[in-house]
Amino acid sequence: MRFDMDGEQGMTETGRTRRRRRTREETEADLLAAARRLLERDGVLAGVNLREVAAEAGVNHGQIYQYFGTRQALLRAAAADLVDRQTADRDNHWDRPFSERRLAMLHHRLAEPELVKLEALLALDGDDTFSPFPRFSQTRQSLERDKAEGSLPEDADEVAAHVMTAAAQMGYAIFRKAYARDTGIPVEELDERAVHAFTRMTAGLAATAHPHPSVEGTATQSEGRPVTT
Repeated sequence: MRFDMDGEQGMTETGRTRRRRRTREETEADLLAAARRLLERDGVLAGVNLREVAAEAGVNHGQIYQYFGTRQALLRAAAADLVDRQTADRDNHWDRPFSERRLAMLHHRLAEPELVKLEALLALDGDDTFSPFPRFSQTRQSLERDKAEGSLPEDADEVAAHVMTAAAQMGYAIFRKAYARDTGIPVEELDERAVHAFTRMTAGLAATAHPHPSVEGTATQSEGRPVTT
């Protein structure tokens, strides 16, 4: 038995007719599904062996390079595919106020730690095309609405608030087990406490904004004299 160039079984020595050739879209979908299965089975940090992906998908090894070009591109596509699948049923996410959206994303990242690790791996791998905010245009619209409707103060730096809450979400999701070991707190309990702390953090961002510190790191007292902060 052999594989043809589109990954389907070719004519066998016994003369059986080979199956229908897969389209490019079907082959790409099969490769992404195979990559997802291997990532779920072995974990992100185990890496992705392209020959294993090809074998898992039942396609020619060269098809991966033809369709994706590089290992990074395949990982990028797998990450994007996971995000799309997991957000397909969360269309109302963008309509929620700031604090609710950020808390929902924390729960999402805790439920999908392998996806967070995959995103971190792409960033650490020096992939200049990796995008941690693939839907930032929608995010910006939601942030602007937050300020207009009072979910964020008018003088809030909404982009920085989004970036820093995302960093907190991802950092905790990646290190939560190590944090649990070092603190002696069971992971489940630490998750609950982390969610509570994060809720208070986002509530603080949604409250009255504080003035930005100056470049010199000083603030002005009531009598107008600068003091070091």
